[in-house]
Amino acid sequence: MPRYLNLDGDSGIESYEIGEDYITVYFIRSHKGYTYSYKSAGQAHVEAMKQLANCGKGLNEYINKNTRNLYER
Repeated sequence: MPRYLNLDGDSGIESYEIGEDYITVYFIRSHKGYTYSYKSAGQAHVEAMKQLANCGKGLNEYINKNTRNLYER
């Protein structure tokens, strides 16, 4: 599972896991994984989150603005 690069230096994200139709994001404080899937958050959001995760920048902000409560578990 790759560590989130956190290029802005202010993210609460520790690491992430990408699957075909989901992304699971692990947060530093809780160490809990939140899975956002095509079914729960929509394909466009999940694909945007995957791209931001791989870039290491902007994922936490995106989640807060767009998908905060759209996780599966």
